[in-house]
Amino acid sequence: MEVAQRLQRIPPYPFREIAAIKREMQSRGVEPIDFGIGDPDLPTPDFIIEALYQAAQDPATHPYDESGFGLPEYKQAIADFGKRRFGIEVNPEGEIQSCLGSKEALAHIIWAYIDPSDVVLVPDPAYSVYKVQTTWCGGAPFPMALDAEAGFLPDLAAIPTPVAKAAKLMFLNYPNNPTGAVADREFFQDAVAFAEKWDLLIVQDAAYCEVAFDGCEPPSILEVPGGKERAIEMHSFSKTFNMTGWRIAWAWGGKPQIEALSKVKSNVDSGTFMAIQRAGIAALAGYQQVVARMRAEYQARRDTLVEGLNSLGWNLEKPRATFYVWAPVPPRFASSADFCAALLRDCEVLAIPGSAYGDAGEGWFRMSLTLKGPDRIGQIQEAVRRMGERMPGLWD
Repeated sequence: MEVAQRLQRIPPYPFREIAAIKREMQSRGVEPIDFGIGDPDLPTPDFIIEALYQAAQDPATHPYDESGFGLPEYKQAIADFGKRRFGIEVNPEGEIQSCLGSKEALAHIIWAYIDPSDVVLVPDPAYSVYKVQTTWCGGAPFPMALDAEAGFLPDLAAIPTPVAKAAKLMFLNYPNNPTGAVADREFFQDAVAFAEKWDLLIVQDAAYCEVAFDGCEPPSILEVPGGKERAIEMHSFSKTFNMTGWRIAWAWGGKPQIEALSKVKSNVDSGTFMAIQRAGIAALAGYQQVVARMRAEYQARRDTLVEGLNSLGWNLEKPRATFYVWAPVPPRFASSADFCAALLRDCEVLAIPGSAYGDAGEGWFRMSLTLKGPDRIGQIQEAVRRMGERMPGLWD
């Protein structure tokens, strides 16, 4: 039986060679230092786990959440957080949607708006969900190249007029995966003006909004005039509170886009376990104590990795947000996949080739600051040591 065409349209696994080298190493009992997946390695804070435990004892949390949008007290906690963190006013009734992780929300907002042949503006390089889900809906993703010279912000003026006229959605992701770039309010103002001019909806993926350093406080697109009317923004508990497996997030924005997302979700899922929503309330209440520790931990790792790479010949600036380091491939390698394969084979260090994130990612590679094992700083230092000893003269 042949699978559906939508599955066949998914591009092939972009770093099959690297996966094969890793499996061969593991078969020999060698475990590489893995800078691949971006999965927080700190434990979920105890007070959040305790809140879940207490909530799970209450039988009232065991049925379906029939509200469709999330528990009233959960949505109120999100609205209160929005006012404290971003200075925005979001109505818990109609402007907030509980989600099973932001990945689910990103996929379903595409299904809410995109018909066959509809154009979706997608950053390149980018998280694959934007492009894959657009393709599954029969839509036409149009790449917006993110160049280092422009701070990895898309050049909205360079989008051809016929494409802008045809576009229904524009995806943004700031702070950005994989580049670590941050957008300021001025860029968001330009993006909202672009959306108003061409009558499209902005989908802003803000999953990394709280993973920021050196005093940086990334803004919400809802802070700028017209943002609520022209955007829907997805936030996640995964990166801030180390809750990736819990699958809890939210979307906020104007009522029409929240209603559209909710309508799709009502036909796909049955909402977030209500005990987890109560744990989310506790997490938001304890935001300050959690975020300070999280930021300090990742900042120390960032500093160690960037300074280490620079000692080998790179000339990197320290990213102001996310737990990724996005670096150019040394010129002696033909491609990002070739470099990452050599890095894994020769140094037993795993990184992700930039080509995995789109055509504009070629020539770059990504290293995540999330690592397994007790001594993360030590692993970073060991990876740099191996690169220096086993791959000398990278930039000669």
